Amino acid sequence: MSQFSTNSPLNSWNRRQFIQGSLTLLGLGLAGGTIGLRHLISRSNYGVKIPDITQDDNQILDNPFNPMMILREFDYGTIKRENGRVIREFKVVANSSLLHLNGNISFVSWNLNNRVPGPTLRAREGDKVRIIFENEDGHSHSLHFHGNHPSEMDGVKPIRHGKTAVYEFEAKPFGVHLYHCHVAPVTRHISKGLYGMFIVDPPQPRLPADEMVMVLGGYDINNARKNDLYAFNGIPNYYRDHPISIYKNQLIRLYILNMIEFDSVATFHIHGNMFKVYRTGRSLTPDEETDMITMGTAERHILEFSYDYPGTFMFHPHQDTMAEYGCLGIFNVLDT
Repeated sequence: MSQFSTNSPLNSWNRRQFIQGSLTLLGLGLAGGTIGLRHLISRSNYGVKIPDITQDDNQILDNPFNPMMILREFDYGTIKRENGRVIREFKVVANSSLLHLNGNISFVSWNLNNRVPGPTLRAREGDKVRIIFENEDGHSHSLHFHGNHPSEMDGVKPIRHGKTAVYEFEAKPFGVHLYHCHVAPVTRHISKGLYGMFIVDPPQPRLPADEMVMVLGGYDINNARKNDLYAFNGIPNYYRDHPISIYKNQLIRLYILNMIEFDSVATFHIHGNMFKVYRTGRSLTPDEETDMITMGTAERHILEFSYDYPGTFMFHPHQDTMAEYGCLGIFNVLDT
């Protein structure tokens, strides 16, 4: 399987060239049977200028993943043709790994593909998807997907250590969905890191945009059923210390998901701007425009906005404790 890491610095011409080449290879690969297309930048940002991503601090905390990579990385799976039908195949592996949440606190996560959140899986409405789930962790786990699927694919049956399960269903309806472990106690399995986003694109693509994923999570360090730290995309305060560069007047499409356990709700607010809200991503027209959205656990939306002015602008929950303990970030808006 080929891989493309968004950590490598790419200018806009190279991104366009890469996407065009990938789509050409896709056609050739289908004719031959199989081709790997994993960890690509979003196909919806064709022609969109995205600031280069540097590699100067990827391993600053010696973690197995980098939140700056998670931000714009989408897994479109491996495309196969079987019995005349195209199948989009994904591989997800459960395991445990140590996360350094800051310079003083470490946490043993239960995770998927060695990252928290798990990979952002992406398909188009009507695609047949196949998720090959391997459990290499010492505990039993499963994958339960939100959306429409048959009962036998509901992912509530525990998969023991060393075993594999295959989930197959048609990706529908279009929108922003999620997946997570559904083994009891579910709250513990989710709070340890076993969750991810599942995007189902509409049949007709949305407008080109700089697309990003942000998943809110909490960490119960002392097993007290109370969160001690919070994070966007796995590591507390990462985007505070490493601001996200975007361009002025560039449409931003933010796929946001709240996976914080033990807190009933979380809000999301951006400074100096408003955003259009597409609730659960189930519409091509916005439901409202605001600067703060309230989400219960597992609630998710698409937020669209662009900045008129250059400079630095915070984003965070409006529960100050969540912001002060890790859920705080900065957009660094650059002149075009």
